Amino acid sequence: MKILETQKIKLKKFKSDKLREECGVFGISNHRDASALVALGLHALQHRGQEGCGIVSFDGKNYHSEKRQGLVGDHFTDPEILKKLPWNFAIGHNRYSTTGETSLRNIQPFFADLHMGGLSIAHNGNLTNALLLRESLVKEGAIFRTTSDTETIVQLIAKSGREKFTDKLIDTLFQIQGGYALVLMTNKKLVGVRDPFGIRPLIIGKLKNSYIFASETCALDIVGASFVREVQNGEIVIVENEELKSIKPYHKQKQRTCIFEYIYFARPDSLINNKCAYEYRKDLGSELAKETDINADLIVPVPDSGVPAALGYAEQSKKKFELGLIRNHYVGRTFIEPTQNIRSLGVKLKLSSTKTIVKNKSIILIDDSLVRGTTCHKIVNMLYESGAKEVHVRIACPEIKYPDFYGVDMPTKEELLAHKKSNQEMCEHIKAKSLKFLSLDGLYNALIKEKRNDVYPQFSDHYFTGDYPIKLIDKVEGLKIKQLSLLSVKSTS
Repeated sequence: MKILETQKIKLKKFKSDKLREECGVFGISNHRDASALVALGLHALQHRGQEGCGIVSFDGKNYHSEKRQGLVGDHFTDPEILKKLPWNFAIGHNRYSTTGETSLRNIQPFFADLHMGGLSIAHNGNLTNALLLRESLVKEGAIFRTTSDTETIVQLIAKSGREKFTDKLIDTLFQIQGGYALVLMTNKKLVGVRDPFGIRPLIIGKLKNSYIFASETCALDIVGASFVREVQNGEIVIVENEELKSIKPYHKQKQRTCIFEYIYFARPDSLINNKCAYEYRKDLGSELAKETDINADLIVPVPDSGVPAALGYAEQSKKKFELGLIRNHYVGRTFIEPTQNIRSLGVKLKLSSTKTIVKNKSIILIDDSLVRGTTCHKIVNMLYESGAKEVHVRIACPEIKYPDFYGVDMPTKEELLAHKKSNQEMCEHIKAKSLKFLSLDGLYNALIKEKRNDVYPQFSDHYFTGDYPIKLIDKVEGLKIKQLSLLSVKSTS
């Protein structure tokens, strides 16, 4: 291509129109191949974070840490790296930077030498009062090396005047607020913690005599472990001497798991309440068909996110399912933009249409969510350019009107299409013939066969309702992350 011969190639992050995933955590006790198993577990959880990955191991005397920017498979498949992480206890983390810059020093797990001994921690979620706590700790003399809210947890544990680690941890948990799942490792214990509402997921597995904490069950499958149970909301689970101990220090709250674990985040083969996420997504599509079905020739999913819902929609409506769009799976999170003139072609690097399938057809286009609308607009236009007669867009969840503050990287309220536009305006924006969303009642019916309890909602569904279960203290106070040193955020230490 002449353009590539004469123009310097620029690499740029593809700005996804999807909700960004959270983070993935994995920890295992008492296994001679602990670090290798953690690497496998993180590989299975790669969809939850692609910016960085790290593993910390404990050999009975010393801790060992390896962190890398990028994907697990690019680093932790190297036997030489795994040799640097010896012996039988290890925890790992895949990162998406929901708080803090994308830099090596923000990659988890974090490690600290405390008076009680070594401590390593991996965190999925966000604290809603981290900045308020951080300001207080800094005034008291604490020194922060990262901009991650996870370091706030480490500082609070270090500062606690309690003698035993468990008491230090409980002391800390009563000070923090937010949606979080924590995996911690000391020289004696492997610990899993879930926030009082259970917003962020955390499960327990077992491999022979070894216990595992992980974000999803798919991470157990890859290492051949069996599923034991979920860590309950507000529960601390301690593994010590090959035994499980449960502590529930909080006042009991009704669980409100993030509803997007069902809709989008969890890998399709992961179990949620003894049912694969894939099955829930098919049910969402079926419910969508009950509410919004119209005459059309084909059901076409946006790959891969819309496939389960489209299958459910097709089965319910008795309409033909076709792969009218094909995804290029070899495109990563960056794409080539040689010149300003062809930047509009970005979506075509990931998707293309099967022209002979969609030509002269009336199409129902199915996806799991609509965020900014930019990608949907380009997909609709692509189908029309391929000869589609009509394109009707159907979304297998309600309108996303509110941002998340519990560990999901997503646009601001002002960037959310449904926050600033009516249904008709959104339809005109994406250039579709019609646009319909699954209702909130339909969403709940598909997932649990119940209506939403407006007093005690069954899920954290703030994306649609604005009903945040935990106070957004930092947001209300208008606090922002401050760089506390002159060291560049791009530096590694």
